[in-house]
Amino acid sequence: MEQQQSLRYRLLDELRGLDLISMMLYHGMWDVVFLFGIPQKWYIGRPGFLWQQSICWVFLLLSGFCLPMGRHPFKRGAVVFGAGAMVTAVTLLFLPEDVVWFGVLTLLGSSMLITAVLDGLLRRIPPAAGVVVSAALFWVTYPTMRGFWNLPGGRLALPQALYANGLTAYLGFMPKDFFSTDYFPLLPWLFLFWVGYFLHQLAGRAGMEPLRRSVCPPLGWMGRHSLVLYLLHQPVILGVLTMTFRLMRAA
Repeated sequence: MEQQQSLRYRLLDELRGLDLISMMLYHGMWDVVFLFGIPQKWYIGRPGFLWQQSICWVFLLLSGFCLPMGRHPFKRGAVVFGAGAMVTAVTLLFLPEDVVWFGVLTLLGSSMLITAVLDGLLRRIPPAAGVVVSAALFWVTYPTMRGFWNLPGGRLALPQALYANGLTAYLGFMPKDFFSTDYFPLLPWLFLFWVGYFLHQLAGRAGMEPLRRSVCPPLGWMGRHSLVLYLLHQPVILGVLTMTFRLMRAA
């Protein structure tokens, strides 16, 4: 066990743990605003949006970066995708008004599986070119949900026929009547995942050596158990907030 720990890139675990704490705080604030009815203008405005985006960007970049380090990408992808399906099933049964379709776990699992299938092809691409092209495709497809793509000369309007149903929503073409509390489609987010994937190839083994050092071991523990903590954090936070608000009202 000690040998396995010494071989890990512990700083990556700790960055994932830090991002996990940020996500927990963000979701806790979501409960306060939308479940307990305490309005916060900053949270539903640009500051809250930037906070949410920072969390998902770090999570996806780290996940793409770390995928080549694992020995069983198909198994890992299937487990994460299954966890996303479980989140959908639980919210559909117990919180249908706040159901999660195609949330971040579904995206991560899908990205892992797709990348594992295409790994042989992706490795033929020069890493620097892969980073640049993936980042460019992420920028181009970022407004897919809004009905257009970014192009150097302006916007390209997408055919409304693409925005047909729940299956197209999985790709990023979200119909007007589609709703999900947590929504991360393949477009544009797969390309951000690939930015992380190619950054790993670009760094190389020598460039990654500084990542073996540890700054905060408790964050590393959280990062190593991120999937379990992700699945458990919302029920725990909701329970704590429920008890806190009941005590405040009783007082």
